[in-house]
Amino acid sequence: MRYAICNETFGGWEHGRICSFVAGLGYTGLEIAPFMLGDRITDVNAETRRCMKAEADDCGIRLIGLHWLLAKTTGLVLTSPEAGVRAATADYLVELARCAADLGGDLMVLGSPAQRRIPQGATLEQATDYALDTLRRAAAGIADHGVKLCLEPLSPPDADFMTTAAEAVELMRRLDHPAFRLHLDVKAMSTEEASVPELIHRHKDVMGHFHANDPNLRGPGFGATDFVPIFAALREIDYKGWVSVEVFDYTPDPETIARESIRYMRECEKV
Repeated sequence: MRYAICNETFGGWEHGRICSFVAGLGYTGLEIAPFMLGDRITDVNAETRRCMKAEADDCGIRLIGLHWLLAKTTGLVLTSPEAGVRAATADYLVELARCAADLGGDLMVLGSPAQRRIPQGATLEQATDYALDTLRRAAAGIADHGVKLCLEPLSPPDADFMTTAAEAVELMRRLDHPAFRLHLDVKAMSTEEASVPELIHRHKDVMGHFHANDPNLRGPGFGATDFVPIFAALREIDYKGWVSVEVFDYTPDPETIARESIRYMRECEKV
């Protein structure tokens, strides 16, 4: 497996320090949350991007791409009923793809639950049409940068739109564009009717990325979820993508989270 970890885990650490530390633990990838770099990704200039990639390269770390794409932004909403907002959101997704490519990455994870809620007074069907419009506007620009946009199902109460893998796959079917893939997240899958291994098998042909975490918001091995059958399923489908650690509870500290997560995943992978 190729292991990565998300940079927001490390709070105020300098980028070079993160790369050096995670490389020493055996990670080969780092996933970037744009809000860790600035208010807007367009605030991160070409020289900063070049330096970030160079620091990662020096440590043997690949900056695999971006997640939390719209988090902590204002005026950007995937499901907005306003055409102007949808156009601005699509343009921003293309700018994110440009940055991901500049950093050496080729994927983005579209989670950002607060920016994709069903608008007040709208139906699920209307929200779906709004989201499809936004994503269709962005598709060609994202693809031009060699990036795949991975749609991330998120379970209630975190989200009320695209809450199951099946819903994300249906969006992909309607988009009918090679720029879109499915992202699977262990925490989010924990509320589905099927088990995590079953969902992995069911969606093997459209999977583009995978987040390892526990429903308790911590890292793999920090909760009750048994990752042995999960890694067995990833092996069985011959998954070639990244397994990236994403946590929401940053206790006890970044060092312990990163170290114990990869130690546990490697143990599970060997079983």
